[in-house]
Amino acid sequence: MDTLVNAPAADTSLAAEITRRRTFAIISHPDAGKTTLTERILRAGGAIQMAGNVRAKGERRRTRSDWMGIERDRGISVVTSVMTFEYGGCIFNLLDTPGHEDFSEDTYRTLTAVDAAVMVIDAAKGIEARTRKLFEICRLRDIPIVTFINKMDRESQDPFALLDEISSSLALDTAPATWPVGRAAQFVGTYDLRSRELHVSEELDQSDPRMVQLGEELELVEAALPQFDRESFNAGHLTPVFFGSAMKEIGVTDLLDALAAFGPPPRDQATETRNVRADEPALTALVFKIQANMDPNHRDRMAFARICSGKLQRGMRLKHVRIGKQFALHTPQFFFARDRQLAEEAFAGDVVGIPNHGTLRIGDTLTEGEDLRFTGVPYFAPEILRRVRLDDAMKAKKLRQALTELAEEGVVQLFRPQDGAPPIVGVVGTLQLDVLQSRLKGEYGVAIGFESTPYNLARWVTGPRDKLETFCMANRSAMADDIDGDPVFLASSPFMMRRTAEGNPDLAFHDIKQIGQEIG
Repeated sequence: MDTLVNAPAADTSLAAEITRRRTFAIISHPDAGKTTLTERILRAGGAIQMAGNVRAKGERRRTRSDWMGIERDRGISVVTSVMTFEYGGCIFNLLDTPGHEDFSEDTYRTLTAVDAAVMVIDAAKGIEARTRKLFEICRLRDIPIVTFINKMDRESQDPFALLDEISSSLALDTAPATWPVGRAAQFVGTYDLRSRELHVSEELDQSDPRMVQLGEELELVEAALPQFDRESFNAGHLTPVFFGSAMKEIGVTDLLDALAAFGPPPRDQATETRNVRADEPALTALVFKIQANMDPNHRDRMAFARICSGKLQRGMRLKHVRIGKQFALHTPQFFFARDRQLAEEAFAGDVVGIPNHGTLRIGDTLTEGEDLRFTGVPYFAPEILRRVRLDDAMKAKKLRQALTELAEEGVVQLFRPQDGAPPIVGVVGTLQLDVLQSRLKGEYGVAIGFESTPYNLARWVTGPRDKLETFCMANRSAMADDIDGDPVFLASSPFMMRRTAEGNPDLAFHDIKQIGQEIG
């Protein structure tokens, strides 16, 4: 694909290349229009000729960013898509995250790999539960947020009411960057408050009621609302707000122009021992996502890595910190959803795909020799536990391999009972079980069902080795090992969990585990 960016001019400095990177995620409540906005951004950036529509029927074009079968069937995003394109002199790495809460772990990990987030809000519904939760995750990480109020071409709330809701419910200052011209069916474009330019789809006379309304509202905006402050935005205290309609492609270029102009370049990244600056010459990279079988014909397995510092060059050898061995980058790739292109070089802020056969896992760190481990990539304790029932006993070995691969990918969490009982999978929501069943059948040819378990809670257990061994022996039927071999206690209820914890004061029971690291 010629839209992807490979080799910049040889005389550009490392710092200049890093400065023009813009790596951002799009977050929203389901149905706020996130995937449609993604498609329109890609089209506005010249990356695709014809944007797809999530709800397109029959022969009409399907979205490019939703590539998995279950996504196209249900009209939802269930995996993070990565797309790289160039616009306005900047290299954009756009990560389209799942909006559905059942896939919150994938979204959370993706937010460890971005420098900014675009929060999409439905103009009629305002702040919704999922938007609020994702916003809180961004706030924990001090990620700057740009707000796009979508669907202004439909019946919507008053813009001032929407801004007030964002400000009051999220405790976030709002600075409108654009203002809508017209409402609902009469919505024709936006007014840019910074450049004082109209971006409208049709000529409007000054006497047009929409222009009169615009003039009156702008007086209120300038008198009552704060102006954009870059420092406050970078600190995550203020959000610039854009109005538009992704479906009608109104306001999308306003958003892209703003990201190019003042979107944050690659940020410092925290490790266990120090902060890594993006402009450091030595390469470091964090694996934040694994995707298996993107190309079912090749049974491939792709690790998505965020380059945190320095410059990647194809063929270089890096240290795989978790296992302490060298890892050769033979074919790093840039992505455009399913399409890919060899990355001869890439810089801090870029997201590259690294083909591997199980060597790389979520949370792994790659460096040029330094022993570093990036932090902030967690596993959460699952809320639903199910035992896997295999329909064909002859495929037991294949199921074991498939569950391991999909657990490493983060589709589900896998717990192997220490008493030899069939494996248990843990998920945040039931839709993950549908995805697991669909992928096992479609990609591995293994048909499974699920059975209930007597357990409702899973907690990782740590403590002195002798106390832990004694506890595991005494509770063997309720103990399992996770994908890393760490012990997990399975409880039937919160009451039993509390009782067990109180009866074992020397042990700690954790509901969050830092990926790739000892719990403690």
